[in-house]
Amino acid sequence: MALIKWEPLRDIEDLFGHSLAWPLGRAQSMLGLGDWNPRVDISESNGSYIIKADIPGVAKEDLKVTLDNGVLTIQGERKQDKEEVNKRFHRIERFYGSFSRSFSLPEDAEAKELKATAQEGQLVVSVPRKAVAPSAEAVQVPIE
Repeated sequence: MALIKWEPLRDIEDLFGHSLAWPLGRAQSMLGLGDWNPRVDISESNGSYIIKADIPGVAKEDLKVTLDNGVLTIQGERKQDKEEVNKRFHRIERFYGSFSRSFSLPEDAEAKELKATAQEGQLVVSVPRKAVAPSAEAVQVPIE
C-alpha cells in the first residue's frame, strides 16, 4: 500500500477548479506550463446540445474540433507572447500551451450536422439532436 502525502491546499484548489499559484511556485511546479484546459458549459435544448468553451487568447486558426466514434474532441493552443529582454515579472498566473478536452456524445446526437464558431474568446459547438420517431403502436405501461 502506497502512502500519499495529504496537501490540504490541493483540496481547496480542487474545490475552486484552479491553482492558487502560491508564492514559491507550488502550482507551476505541480503543473507544466502547457497543462491547462478551458472551462466548458454543456447545455441541452429541445433541438440540440450546446458546448461553450472559454478560450481567451486562442486564435481561431489554432483550434480543432473533431468527432470520432461518438467522442467530440476540442483541441487548441494558446501561444505565449514574445517577451522583452530584461523584463521583470512579479506574478505569472496564465497558462500557455496545448490543450485537449473530450466529451462522449449521447446516442441522439446528429454527428453530421455539427457546427462550431469561435469569437470573442469563446468556442461554441452546436450538436443537433436526432428527431425521435413516435411509436406506431400504443404501449400500456404497467402500474406498480
